[in-house]
Amino acid sequence: MSSHTADNRSSLVWVALSIVYVVWGSTYLGIHYLVQTIPPMVGAGLRFVVAAVLLAAVLAIRSGPRVLRVPWRRLGTAALAGVLLLTGGNGMIGVAEQHMSTGLAALLVASVPLWLVVFRWVTGDRPAASTIAGVLVGFGGLALLTLTRGGGSGSALGVAIVLGASLSWSVGSFLSARMPMPANPFVASVYEMAAAGVTLLAVGFGRGERFHPHEVSQASWLGLAYLVTFGSLIAFTSYVWLLGNAPISLVGTYAYVNPAVAVLLGVAFAGENATWTIVAGGLIIILGVGLVVSTERRPREEVTAPVPPGTPRRRRERRRSPRVSRSTPGRPRRRTGVR
Repeated sequence: MSSHTADNRSSLVWVALSIVYVVWGSTYLGIHYLVQTIPPMVGAGLRFVVAAVLLAAVLAIRSGPRVLRVPWRRLGTAALAGVLLLTGGNGMIGVAEQHMSTGLAALLVASVPLWLVVFRWVTGDRPAASTIAGVLVGFGGLALLTLTRGGGSGSALGVAIVLGASLSWSVGSFLSARMPMPANPFVASVYEMAAAGVTLLAVGFGRGERFHPHEVSQASWLGLAYLVTFGSLIAFTSYVWLLGNAPISLVGTYAYVNPAVAVLLGVAFAGENATWTIVAGGLIIILGVGLVVSTERRPREEVTAPVPPGTPRRRRERRRSPRVSRSTPGRPRRRTGVR
């Protein structure tokens, strides 16, 4: 590869990474505007159904309709993953943001990698001592935000909903790494988003949510369009490209940046306050997550990087270290972030 080609690739990496930094951090603000005049579950359902249709159309045009054909078993596991990750996880964030600030929601969601370490421990995988230390530090920050409700930035109900959403996302991430999924990661994302969108619409209408387009504000329409176009398509595509063209240690840095972006945008555009408990709790959580991620990406063990909705599952590479991990070779990376 020539130096000119390498320079172009490096520039594209930073462009794509900047998109992931800003867009995924801004999705919480997009949800904030969406739920102002669109019911949260119906709004999230529309978002994922539209995104699934658009992505399926692009795949069919580029590779032919046959690319969307998958075995029924893999279709079922993709649908299950979509319900856990996007319905129970991402979809509930909109419900929670009716009762709390966007910044507090983003910081609570940032704890997802910590839950995955707990699940690994329960199933017999023994993480390193420094990983356990990171989990304890991160849960300390989580406890501070939960007990103080972010210094009054959220209600107890909102905090409970976000913690439940984070737990659902964590369970979905943990199980999806152990289930047979469609070979094409983009196709898997189509069925995950479709299943999640249909489930959210069914639950939303079932619980009495009503969608009247003539009552929707311009801000909510723009929020929905932004979440579909930028949150579910552009940023997702950028992340997929980064996985194949940039070091995972660099890609994983978005996990530290997204919460800060969410807090700053909430203060700047939604009139939210960055209380001292949000700042302190957020820093503690990010410190804990950083310790976990930095430990997990050492040569002795596969990295566990935070991954958003619809992210493809990549096969684990052969480890360079002579030490043998207890994890089963060939399993894909776990997803550890709600967007």
